[in-house]
Amino acid sequence: MDSQVKHQLSLNLDGVSREELPVDVLFVGAGPASLSGAIHLSNLIERHNESGAEKKLEDLTLLVIEKASELGAHSLSGAVMNPRGIRELFGDGWEQETSDLPHTKVTEDSVVWLTKKSWVKAPFTPPPLNNHDNWIVSIQQLARWLGEKAEGKGVEVYPGFAGARMLYDEEGRVRGVQTRDMGIDKNGEKKATFEPGMDITARVTVLGEGVRGNLAKQLVLEEKIKEGRNSQVFALGVKEVWKIPGASRRTGEVIHTLGHPLDGDTFGGGWVYFMEDDLVSVGLVVGLDSKNPYTNPHQLFQEYKVQPKIAEILSGGEIVSYGAKSIPEGGYFSMPQLSADGCVLIGDTAGFVDSMRLKGIHLAIKSGMMAAESIFEALLKDDCSAATLGSYDRKFEESWAKDQLWKVRNFHQAWGGGRVSALANAGLQFLTGGKSWGLKNYVEAETAPERMQKLTEYYGSSGQDRKKVLADQKSFLSGHKEKTFDKLTDVYHSSTIHDEDQQPHLRVVDTDICRTKCAEEYGNPCQFYCPANVYEMVPDEERGGEKLLLNFSNCVHCKTCDIIDPYQVINWVVPEGGGGPGYKMT
Repeated sequence: MDSQVKHQLSLNLDGVSREELPVDVLFVGAGPASLSGAIHLSNLIERHNESGAEKKLEDLTLLVIEKASELGAHSLSGAVMNPRGIRELFGDGWEQETSDLPHTKVTEDSVVWLTKKSWVKAPFTPPPLNNHDNWIVSIQQLARWLGEKAEGKGVEVYPGFAGARMLYDEEGRVRGVQTRDMGIDKNGEKKATFEPGMDITARVTVLGEGVRGNLAKQLVLEEKIKEGRNSQVFALGVKEVWKIPGASRRTGEVIHTLGHPLDGDTFGGGWVYFMEDDLVSVGLVVGLDSKNPYTNPHQLFQEYKVQPKIAEILSGGEIVSYGAKSIPEGGYFSMPQLSADGCVLIGDTAGFVDSMRLKGIHLAIKSGMMAAESIFEALLKDDCSAATLGSYDRKFEESWAKDQLWKVRNFHQAWGGGRVSALANAGLQFLTGGKSWGLKNYVEAETAPERMQKLTEYYGSSGQDRKKVLADQKSFLSGHKEKTFDKLTDVYHSSTIHDEDQQPHLRVVDTDICRTKCAEEYGNPCQFYCPANVYEMVPDEERGGEKLLLNFSNCVHCKTCDIIDPYQVINWVVPEGGGGPGYKMT
């Protein structure tokens, strides 16, 4: 990332006096990874103090901050969960502890090949996609439930606090996080409601902000935690939850699909999960490393829903909620170093996702637990340096989480040659414990900007007219009104709210690139990839041609624009705390 973007990462106002809140351990992001880590660390401290050990850890403050207005409001997932992580977190009493966690056991699963008009059910479910005894959960409910468990352990949980920038001491070690200033208008001026962000200082800062975290990006810039690693690659999951009369008769059924509406070069697939109370989760994962600059995950999802078999499932139902989230798909070789001086990375922030099995929640929980164990050791030693916190990296390398991720280490890379090659390659990897074509242990992946082709490369010398593509997509939606929605309607279903009179949290470093080079060479892919209609090219009455219109208040925090922009001039930073989607039952 260049110096211009790096400069944009700082949101504080110079010369502002800020309150300092000292804590012992700060968890940023209230997802399963952070909340499980906080619970496990609290348990470790409690057991140690009750053990009769001479040195006790008393009066420690564990704090979790979350940018959403309430726990779970920004949490989105498929979500079929392997219960291994939750069982390990709560130990022998896990069944009693989880008795009040809403979940549905998977009772039936299948893999289906979709065409535009039909589907073919596989005669058996491939072992990696066998979900029997896994749980269908609402990630929103899981986050809220874990938050209650954490607070019951004495952990402080503050929703509505957005971590804006990293804090470092004079020796360059992480010393905490500064939260975003509130009450600054779109022109950068203080409003009457102005409140400066506070400096939350901590002996250890735990970054569990999810995918492409605002703070983790800064740490990658400041620390060499990515040295020798692959760049991360991503997919976007677009989903809706529907309420369908009679769907409860299929409660516990899981369907995964391949094929339509994705082309043979694009990574991804769909799902349908039948939950309790007639609720059905339906979604589509689309690789953000597609070659096509006009890839439109939201539009592809609408096409998915009108496929006859999927449409039959949704028949008579109504939408409950909508959401979108980017997913780290790069695997083991794309994971950063997990620890630095005063800081550790967990969950999606660190790439804990099994892309072959479409699972990440149990790995996120395990990452939080391993981090907690290393933090506990550091607190005992009163040494929170990278040398001590580095035991987290070693614990991971010796864990079942590493074993699982190692066996799927080249899964996403296999899609570089297209779907047919990828499926054959995936079978080889399953049989060989992760080795790819040529029995290679290591395969490098191309990032989204590297793999995206220019219009003339993808469509030929004449390119493809962006306005015609947009018009065709609009026409499709108008022809299938019963099951499909445009982006703005789905944003409404996501309950997204931002104060429009604030500094936009989407920073475009050079908008001239948008109206010139990007328009000419790529046709402004941000318009297509964004699932929330944040980016529009509109007539420029002053200079002629078109200019970028930024509808930042629509943003559902998926980070897609930050990931796919071919010129990397879009930088996603946190909005004012409490802003963003308000996901329900997701």
